Amino acid sequence: MKSLLVRFFLFSLVIAACSIAVTAWLASQATTGAIRQEQGDALRTDAEIYDKLLGIAATHRTWVEAKSDVDGLAREHGRRLALTDRGGKTLIDTGTAGSPPLPITPKVSIDALNVDSVLKPGATSKIDPRAVGPFRLTDEEYAKMRTVADRLLNCSRGNFSIVESPNRRLRVSTLRLGETSQWPDCPSGDELYAVTYTESLAYTDLHTLFEGCMARLPGRYYVKPLTGPIPLDWEVTTVQYSDPPVVECMESARREQLRPFVAEYAHLYITEPTGGQPQAIDLSTTGTNRIILVALGILAIAGFASWATATQLVRPIRALTAATKRTAEGDRTARVDGGAGEIGELAKSFNAMSEKLAETERQRQAMVSDVAHELRTPLGNITGWLEATQDGLAEPDPHLVGMLLEESLLLQRLVDDLHDLAQADAGTLRLHPEPIALDDVVDQVVNAQQNREVLLRAETTPVHLTADPVRLRQALGNLVANAVRYTPPGGEVVVKLFQWQDRAILEVSDTGTGIAPEDVPHVFDRFWRADKSRSRRTGGSGLGLAITRHLVEAHGGTVSVTSTLGEGSTFRISLPPA
Repeated sequence: MKSLLVRFFLFSLVIAACSIAVTAWLASQATTGAIRQEQGDALRTDAEIYDKLLGIAATHRTWVEAKSDVDGLAREHGRRLALTDRGGKTLIDTGTAGSPPLPITPKVSIDALNVDSVLKPGATSKIDPRAVGPFRLTDEEYAKMRTVADRLLNCSRGNFSIVESPNRRLRVSTLRLGETSQWPDCPSGDELYAVTYTESLAYTDLHTLFEGCMARLPGRYYVKPLTGPIPLDWEVTTVQYSDPPVVECMESARREQLRPFVAEYAHLYITEPTGGQPQAIDLSTTGTNRIILVALGILAIAGFASWATATQLVRPIRALTAATKRTAEGDRTARVDGGAGEIGELAKSFNAMSEKLAETERQRQAMVSDVAHELRTPLGNITGWLEATQDGLAEPDPHLVGMLLEESLLLQRLVDDLHDLAQADAGTLRLHPEPIALDDVVDQVVNAQQNREVLLRAETTPVHLTADPVRLRQALGNLVANAVRYTPPGGEVVVKLFQWQDRAILEVSDTGTGIAPEDVPHVFDRFWRADKSRSRRTGGSGLGLAITRHLVEAHGGTVSVTSTLGEGSTFRISLPPA
């Protein structure tokens, strides 16, 4: 079980099995949800048909008059609609002559004066508001009211909209009696609130019926007779904040008044256009075996695909493993072709690492060779002169002793440089920062590096920061010594100190030989010299600029160089604020 191939394959099989199980569960849930949604859609359709049939009943005196409206409703919803009276006599049937008999039980009863609160929740009255009966305005009254409403709308620049009541009465939204005074240039809208002749007759008849019902109630129930301006819309047809018997009297009076104007009570049957009931969804388990076979087939295909995918995945990993072993054994030429994707990125990273290791190995070998070369010359000189002195071929005079001391000092400086670089590489290069005046450090370095053949001068401004003065003198001294070494007699080296933005800038400019453009990127490499023919005695060890870079970076700064071949170079140190 340690094989990645086997583990990936088994893991893929588990995922496939879980996916099939979850898919089956989701399918079952989706089916259940679809059934519920279909049932909900059917209920909404039935409720919509019921509401429209109520409107038809409320606006027609008989169902015979409403035949065309019912036929249109049946076509709109793709249903067969049939209405029968209480005795079962067919009033309307949108089915054809060959349609099957109607079901025994009707869907619902249609009565505009007794609305079903289940199919029409939130209704404030059991009487459908579209049943207006004698309250319906005549065409002449409606036209007159329309003219007034349009004038008001045009005058108010469309700030209102026209609201039309079921009995065709018009009024302007949010506008009440007397509110037109805020628009002096507009005509009065009081005509919209005046009771028409048709409404007055209907209201009077309604209250006659209402007062007759109230007269039959016990004496404690009393309602003030209708006098003065009659309220608008249906406020007069409701009795708010009254006892139930009073409210029932108003409902009874309204039904009695509206009964001749609405279609009669009817039973509603809703079926498919052919007459049959909608087919129920079959959720039986007869297809279980087929589902199991399909699931096993999908699992087999998933297993094959997983094995192929795992094989493709493992192949480059095995190649990486082999290349890693070769690299560990010292072969720096091992490379891997991982293709595209994440494995390809891993292969590219390995190849980059291998190339870096090869480059590091080359640098290590070159450094060992350079160190051996640098040590060989002074050690050879010291050994040769000591052997000559021992054999009596040279006298140990002060000149010889001074020459040997100079060679030993060269060795000591080389060892010190290598020690500084080793500390920098190991991260153990210690600094001892303290508040310093950087212009004093520049003056000390310039004074120590004065040369009769090259003009060395400083241009400074007072700059204060916190740094290690010894290490800064060492870094700046390396740059100044390098500039003096490569500047011919009669040339000039200038050390500048100034503040730029919030950083301290040290610049060492010379009029020396300059550096070729292709050599500029290697200036700070170890044991690099612009003139390959120079030795340590004539061109330094090649470690000074590398040490300078480490010392400046240890202070949080940067060092850079710009140079023009044959004209000179400028080295710049940028240090952060204190």
